Amino acid sequence: MKPDPEVVLPADPGAGYRAHAEEIRQAVTRVLTGNNYILGPEVAAFEQEFAGYLGAGFSVGVASGTDALHLALMACGIGPGAGVITVSHTAVATVAAIESAGAVPILVDVDPVTHTLDPERLKDAVNEYRKSSSELRVKAVLPVHLYGHPANVPAILEIASRHELVVVEDCAQSHGARIGAVCTGKFGAASAFSFYPTKNLPALGDGGAVVTNDAALAARVRMLREYGWQERYISQIPGTNSRLDELQAAILRVRLKSLDAENECRGEIAAIYSERLGELPLVLPAVTQNLHHVFHQYVVQT
Repeated sequence: MKPDPEVVLPADPGAGYRAHAEEIRQAVTRVLTGNNYILGPEVAAFEQEFAGYLGAGFSVGVASGTDALHLALMACGIGPGAGVITVSHTAVATVAAIESAGAVPILVDVDPVTHTLDPERLKDAVNEYRKSSSELRVKAVLPVHLYGHPANVPAILEIASRHELVVVEDCAQSHGARIGAVCTGKFGAASAFSFYPTKNLPALGDGGAVVTNDAALAARVRMLREYGWQERYISQIPGTNSRLDELQAAILRVRLKSLDAENECRGEIAAIYSERLGELPLVLPAVTQNLHHVFHQYVVQT
């Protein structure tokens, strides 16, 4: 009987755990013996450290990246009757979050080189809806930094400012990506990050965060993630249960320390791919001047 062929996985989420196993075990033990499992010191510390890494004012830990998008939109006042322009080429979670907020997704195509929101198509979509007789009012734009490549946020912000649109960034795949020296997640009114196990900054389960420079918006997200409580058991607004676990926060604190080094390693591997694939009839990932790609995925086109 022939042995089963070796299965080579394109991604190995467990590799990150093995590389940091001892420190992660210590972090988990700290939580288990600390007798504080919900919104305790690990979540508070991670929120501060992640905001500091990004150079942002506030980070609010939530249960998932999808929840982060949903709560960010709600905190920005985006709800029923609002149109949100985003891209058709994205994970379903982007659209699901818009619909969960009660808003309506308006899908536009991406730039064929960067796979991110095309500012010209954004401009066309805004003008089309503003001129139409539709009762739908465009209130927000949700650019996605796909595959680790930053969207053209400066151009998007200029259009959004002209039309008084809220910008919420989807940073689920762009941890540590930069435009110039500025990290993605710092440009919009709010941004949403995912810590799913395959992300550049991974937990060992689900997790997410809303990032903002607006103290009032951060406070609103904190209320929304925990039943709308302004203080315990006193609900001021409709909310939900979307808290980042203490265990995941402790693990994320470990992984955050090596994020830049691991992103650098991704870039080195991507360079090898590009060199080896360069003579084939493929369109390789764009490496754009002044943009730091963190290669969440290395995607080619045929």
